[in-house]
Amino acid sequence: MTDSIGWYEDNAEGFFERSVDAAILTEQRAFADLLPPGGRVLDAGCGSGRDARLFREWGFQVTATEAAPKLAALARAHAGVEVEVTTFDRMDWTEAFDGIWTCASLLHVPRAELPAVLTRLRRALKPGGAWFISFKYGVRDREVGGRHFTDMDEAGARRLLAEVGGLDLLSMWTSGDVRPGRGKERWLGLFCRRVDQVDM
Repeated sequence: MTDSIGWYEDNAEGFFERSVDAAILTEQRAFADLLPPGGRVLDAGCGSGRDARLFREWGFQVTATEAAPKLAALARAHAGVEVEVTTFDRMDWTEAFDGIWTCASLLHVPRAELPAVLTRLRRALKPGGAWFISFKYGVRDREVGGRHFTDMDEAGARRLLAEVGGLDLLSMWTSGDVRPGRGKERWLGLFCRRVDQVDM
């Protein structure tokens, strides 16, 4: 994860330019439909701030985080919301958000660390809160150009949610990459909802 953060710090401007206009309006609208009007949203690993900005414009109260300071500064300027520089393992909110948006951010967490990270984020959701997660599609753990990728398929996602517990899977689908020249790349997206359970 640390190496991936360094990559985003070193390549912040280029990544911002490539991703800030990559539209995924279908997923954004579906997420918004799962939330109460004006609800609190956590954009965890917000990247360019593209989604944080849209959710703010739609009237939600947005909290955003990004691990790479240079990218966080670009996101802050673009989204018009405060972007906290932090990592998933340092988040300690409890039942604070109506929705969590993790678009192409959890995919940098090593597979062995994902259950603990998802448990921490699940705790940040209010009971009944909605959660969007996306991974690059596949089953491998890869190092590409200085970044770690944990790929996920449907079976892997189901195993992960079962291990974390307290999450109902609402829907799961695959889609192509919307960035120019990346249409052959596949993504796995899922919506889930926190359900009440007693934390051990």
